[in-house]
Amino acid sequence: MTGPVAWFRSRPLRSRLALLTALAVAVAVAAVSLACWLVTRAQLEHELDASLRGSKVDDQYVNLVLAGCRTESPVPPLPPYTVQVVLPDGTACTSGKAAIPVQNEDLRVAQGLVPDTLHTTRDADGRAMRVYTYHQPGRYGIAVSLARPLSEIDNSLSTLGWVLLLVSGIGVLGAGAAGLWVARTGLAPVDRLTGAVEHVAATEDLTVRIPVEGEDEIARLSRSFNMMTAALATSRDRQARLIADAGHELRTPLTSLRTNIDLLARSDETGRALPPDDRRALLASVKAQLTELSSLVGDLQELARPEAVTPGPLEVVPLHTILRAALDRARLRGPELAFETDLAPWYVRAEPAALERALVNVLDNAVKFSPPRGTVEVRLMRGELTVRDHGPGIAPDELPHVFDRFWRSPSARSLPGSGLGLSIVARTVGQAGGTVALTPADGGGTVATLRFPGAPTPPPDRPAAV
Repeated sequence: MTGPVAWFRSRPLRSRLALLTALAVAVAVAAVSLACWLVTRAQLEHELDASLRGSKVDDQYVNLVLAGCRTESPVPPLPPYTVQVVLPDGTACTSGKAAIPVQNEDLRVAQGLVPDTLHTTRDADGRAMRVYTYHQPGRYGIAVSLARPLSEIDNSLSTLGWVLLLVSGIGVLGAGAAGLWVARTGLAPVDRLTGAVEHVAATEDLTVRIPVEGEDEIARLSRSFNMMTAALATSRDRQARLIADAGHELRTPLTSLRTNIDLLARSDETGRALPPDDRRALLASVKAQLTELSSLVGDLQELARPEAVTPGPLEVVPLHTILRAALDRARLRGPELAFETDLAPWYVRAEPAALERALVNVLDNAVKFSPPRGTVEVRLMRGELTVRDHGPGIAPDELPHVFDRFWRSPSARSLPGSGLGLSIVARTVGQAGGTVALTPADGGGTVATLRFPGAPTPPPDRPAAV
């Protein structure tokens, strides 16, 4: 696109605002000036006509004009009027330098057909004249025309036009300057925001904050920008902590794997076979470390996913059925433990696979901390699931950290696990609209309490996908 529109769009925003302001003021001023000029002209014409209608010439002067016409002697004028006597035959006697052409309307007045008439014409010198012709009272067949030049009005209108043009020009220039000032003042916060964005883009410094003043749209934009940079800074810090913690957790199983594999490789290279029991122990250790690595990678993938994104579509699922499947897996991990269960039906809206994984993590936590041949109590009633173990419990100063990523209590650092299980539990339960908490149990041990909001019971043949 070329032309004025393209040029206008290529201008900075403040220049466009100033130009639009000046244009709007120019249009308004032009409309007002034109209306003022037209109203003034109409008023002046009305006053001129009223002045002509209100003026009369006495018979003595009319006789003087008629006598001057017969003797061809000049008659002194009657300023500011030009006086002309019109006879029924069209003869006209004029007091003044320039005669006025007799119109048909003037003849009709002289012939007594109409009482008076008002019209515009030009005299013998070419001047525009406003002419009022009336029948002279008491004089049959005589009409008197009084004329005044329209230049009296035109001069005033011309002066008014130049004044309005000058005032309009000053007003437009002032409006343009005011528009530029307003644009600069109004866009100053936008300039600060632009500078902040460019600074963040160039330096990746997410600590930049823009001062927020007032409650207008610019303030809302600044507040939104500050919230965005704060969220990005928090996300980046979490990402950095996740990478650092993951590297720390991966280092131990990888070191153990490398040591065991080095021992096996050295045995094959030197030709000195390891005793069968030692070899089986090394292979079992390698397998256990690989299992731990696989579990850790799966947990990291789960936590790396954005919290607003669920792993699958939400469905109305039976919590009690998924809990039974999780209990079957927990029994395999703690075959020497006793499980006391009391499960009432309850339906929730969640992603089935993620929910089962969270329940397995809760039960696995109870299995790890239960004493040999201990008991794990599992209750589900009205959407509240409690899992209690009879282990050593959790110290009060450790409770605020149990759902942190990679956090492990000192007593649990020697046990298998990555410290991500309860973080995944908290996240999954939160996505289902529920809450989770760990509290010390009366008589020792820990109680994990998960509360889920209920969902309508789906038809028996299919779940209700959301």
